[in-house]
Parts: sequence; C-alpha cells; structure tokens
Amino acid sequence: MNAMSEVIKTDAIIIGAGPVGLFAVFELGLHDIKAHLIDILPKIGGQCAELYPEKPIYDIPGYPVITGQALVDALSKQIHPFQPTFHLGEMVERLEVLGAPERPLFRLATDAGAILEAKVVVIAAGGGSFQPKRPPTPGVEPYEGKSVFYSVRKIDHFRGRRVVIAGGGDSALDWALNLYPVARRITLVHRRDEFRAAPHSVNAMRALVAEKKMDLAIAQLAGLKGAGGQLSAVTLRGADQATFDVECDDLLAFYGLTMKLGPIADWGLNLHENLIPTDTEKFETNVPGIFAVGDIITYPGKLKLILSGFHEAALAAQKAHRYVYPDRKLLFQYTTSSTSLQRKLGVS
Repeated sequence: MNAMSEVIKTDAIIIGAGPVGLFAVFELGLHDIKAHLIDILPKIGGQCAELYPEKPIYDIPGYPVITGQALVDALSKQIHPFQPTFHLGEMVERLEVLGAPERPLFRLATDAGAILEAKVVVIAAGGGSFQPKRPPTPGVEPYEGKSVFYSVRKIDHFRGRRVVIAGGGDSALDWALNLYPVARRITLVHRRDEFRAAPHSVNAMRALVAEKKMDLAIAQLAGLKGAGGQLSAVTLRGADQATFDVECDDLLAFYGLTMKLGPIADWGLNLHENLIPTDTEKFETNVPGIFAVGDIITYPGKLKLILSGFHEAALAAQKAHRYVYPDRKLLFQYTTSSTSLQRKLGVS
C-alpha cells in the first residue's frame, strides 16, 4: 500500500453499491454506523442501474411494479439522511485484518489508491465485481491504462485529444456527449446504426454528427496501432469488410461487463462455488467483522431476491453494532414509533 495515502477512517465499509448495499446504509445508519461504499461501476445501483435500468421489477414490497433505476433512485433518497460516502469506479484490491476477532479492524486499499479503515466490512457485491469486457482485438493489453480505457476517471485526461469511443449503449453515448466539449475530436464506433442508449442521447449524437462536430463510424474494431502503449490509430472494418484507419490518441471501449469474484477470493473467506457461506442469524462470514449479504452469499434456503438481501442487511446491522459500539447496549426500536430514529431520518 502507498504509505503516503491518507487513511480514511469510518465505522463500516460496504463493498457494492447495488440495491442491497444501499439498503445496508439505511440499516447501519439507524444504529449510528457511518458507511463508505466502494463499487467498481461509475454510478450507484449495481445490476439494476447498469444492466436493466428500464426493466420492471414486480416483487419489491409496496411497489406493484418499479423499474430498476426507479428503485435505485428511491433507495438513494431513503439513505440520504445518513450521508454515505461513495468511492465509485474503484475496486478493492487488498484487505488486511488488523484487529483481534473480538475487536476487529480492517484496512482496505482500492485500485485508485484510496486506503480505508473500518471496524466492520459488509460485502454486498452481487455476483462479484463487474469487470469490463475487453474489445475483441488482439494486442490490446499493452495499451490498457495508458491509451485504452474502460471507464472515465478524469475527464481532463482527454482534453485536446482525439478520442475513439466504441460501443452502442448508454455509457458510450453519454461519454461521447460529455467529452465532446473537451476532446479535440470524438469518433463514435458501433457495429450497426442502431443504439441501445436513451433516445435523447442518440438524437443529440446524431445532431452533432450532422453538424460535422462529431464522427460516427458504422464498423467494428479490427486492430490497434501505436508504440509504447500509446495509440496512434485504430483500424476499423466496415460492413463491406474493407478496413480503414482512424487516427486517435485514446480509445474508450464500452462492450459491457462480466461478473467475477475478483480479489474477494483472496481474503481468507470460506467459499463454496464462488459464493460466501454465512449464518442466518447475523449473516457473518467465517472472519469476525466481515458480513456478506445479497446474491453473493449462500445458506440453506437462500433465495436470490432483492427483498431477501434487504432482510439480510437488517440482521447484519444488528451484529455490526456490537463491533462498532462494544460498550453500548443495542436497543431495538421501530421507525414508526421511535422519535430518536425519526430524528435521524429527518421526519420528527
């Protein structure tokens, strides 16, 4: 770890900012437990926001039907009183156990250089961490992190540069529009002239193309050119199978995501078929102070439902309180009748 990085200290670290991770903020917050959330995606919501934001969900209590994005928006509003801190577009690379089992303390480092310490860790990583799919182009590895990227962390990096963006979904269109005022030239590449992105984004892109302020290539990536990890051009193949080069300094590739367990597999947790076994009393793992909730866990009778994850987060928060406040008695209260809880929620 980078000794020069300032250590961020908090009560709890939640790995995963999907619906279950977000609701864990609420349950922890009721017990005065402050949380930081880490997610490899650039926005909150996990699968709901990234894979099916418009897909209707029919089994969330109180909502006969709600879209994935609407559920994320509602959860975000619900946890607002607890002011969680998000570390988005980051992946936990390392975890150290510093404290004794009865007084646990954990230090985590992300691939963005952040170092956090907390008394409890809640893994709410769904099926694991989302990993970007590489473009189907040989020899991409030497360019990764230098001139080939799968997310945007610093917009300023692209200032005045020629950027090729490959993909046809919301991420590709959003970044084409967001980087257009910054980059020297944007070229959007997609294999067909139909897009999966929001209609208003597609219309805005087409307007810029019509005004010759942005380029659109209906083609597929066929090769990369450059030296020392720095691109000079990408080779594209059109529908007629003819190839042509587009000069560029950077390539942003948005080909979707795959789910992998990632570094979690190296944290000393008992694993069963890439899932984390927990008890059903407090949803704690074999490592005291590390809890796991949601689709990433397994136990007899486990159902991979969002509502099941909500239940698991509520019970995990009860035991987490004992670690964060070992000298404070936990008093069970109902939000409907507890004025202290209502004050925390800002509704008193």
